[in-house]
Amino acid sequence: MRKILLIGWLVLPIGAWAYHEGPGQDLVALEAADAVIVAAHQAASEGDWKLAISEYEAALESLPKDPDSYDERVAQRLQIELNKARMQSQGLIEARDELATLVEQMQAATDSDPALLRDARQALARAQFYKTWLMRLEGLDRKVWEPEIEAARQNWRLLAEQAGDESEKTLHQEDLEAAVRLARMEMEDLQGLPLPSE
Repeated sequence: MRKILLIGWLVLPIGAWAYHEGPGQDLVALEAADAVIVAAHQAASEGDWKLAISEYEAALESLPKDPDSYDERVAQRLQIELNKARMQSQGLIEARDELATLVEQMQAATDSDPALLRDARQALARAQFYKTWLMRLEGLDRKVWEPEIEAARQNWRLLAEQAGDESEKTLHQEDLEAAVRLARMEMEDLQGLPLPSE
């Protein structure tokens, strides 16, 4: 019996070392990512968009390499927040493209979080709206910008239909009306307005 206890006692450090080098590294990476996420949220709340972007990118990179070791929704939330910050810091085109890809991936997945998908769709619709505004100011042809505002309109319509409460539904309907107004607005009226912001 003493030999078994002695062998168990001697093997214990090897087991601890194996855990530290294996699954323990994922926990270390998650703790590091958490610290960066807090800094990213702080920068975003203070309006320091460039810092927020770099912190969100660092948080995404510091997540464990094994996607099974953490909840996929963490990475999706970080991607949404990263692209919201990009929209505020002259990264509209990149944000719009990444949000479109993210929404497609989340729609295809059977276990996507509906609230997270709605948030991603809202961010995508805003990016499409802002992109349309800029395309119109650049004087691009209606055939170029109309699909973009139509996509934003469809996203807001779907969000209004899926809204959980009346205030959320009202918000999405107002966004939908803004998209319709943007599509119908004369160029002279559009040029006299300030650029939209969050």
